[in-house]
Amino acid sequence: MLLLSWLLLAYRKGRGASAALVCLAICLGVVLGGRSAWAQKELRVAAAADLQPVMPVLAQGYEKATGVKLVVSFGSSSTLATQIMNGAPMDIFLGADFFFPEKVVAAGLADETAPVAYAKGTLVLWARKDSGLLPLSMERLTDPKVTRVAIANELHAPYGRAAAEALRRMKIYDQVSPHFVVGENITQTAQFVESGNAQLGLISMTAASTPHFKDIGTYVLVPTSQYTEIRQCAVTMAKSDRKAEAHAFLDWMLSPAVQAKLSEMGLAAVK
Repeated sequence: MLLLSWLLLAYRKGRGASAALVCLAICLGVVLGGRSAWAQKELRVAAAADLQPVMPVLAQGYEKATGVKLVVSFGSSSTLATQIMNGAPMDIFLGADFFFPEKVVAAGLADETAPVAYAKGTLVLWARKDSGLLPLSMERLTDPKVTRVAIANELHAPYGRAAAEALRRMKIYDQVSPHFVVGENITQTAQFVESGNAQLGLISMTAASTPHFKDIGTYVLVPTSQYTEIRQCAVTMAKSDRKAEAHAFLDWMLSPAVQAKLSEMGLAAVK
């Protein structure tokens, strides 16, 4: 246990050997009965809404490996950044872009000098199989039969911003925007189209990749040439009393095994 405490203290001095330290801590945890020195600790995570299908899997794996429980709060990246800047007690912020984590950095609340990319997001056009709009294509957005298109709020949600950008680049924004059904975040947007309250939805691949959405619907990729890359970034909190654990979790997110798992669940690896 003393050695693990030493490792965490050493970790605070820099990230050069962080991966090795985390692995050693986890291995020692197994030797000491399957738990590390972080046993019973909780890590407070503010996670962008597109991660809602992803975080339960990550949380289960991380707790099993380290004994640290992830307590996750979901919301649009804008809402989460605002809550953090208003004093919400968080240890790490997993945004859906660079912009909102950068606002936390600029406010002097992050332990990093710049946000750290942990994944890349993908935008898709999704429809129910019983929508009467199959085969699905981007051209369906301007189909006269389509009067309700779900899109996330572009001011608050990075996927909404990407969707609006794509429509503008394709020169169909003015034609499609009167039909918008606007979700506050990408989860609500997916719910609109899943429930039939919208005929089409511009949603995240993480939502479209879930078994339920695969079962009842289909999707096509929005051409990546039509929107700025959705580079999802994280920051840890400068005032957190769990900095070592927060940095260790972020390093774990960047490990090859976890990056591969993220790719299976609708995100692209950053390495």
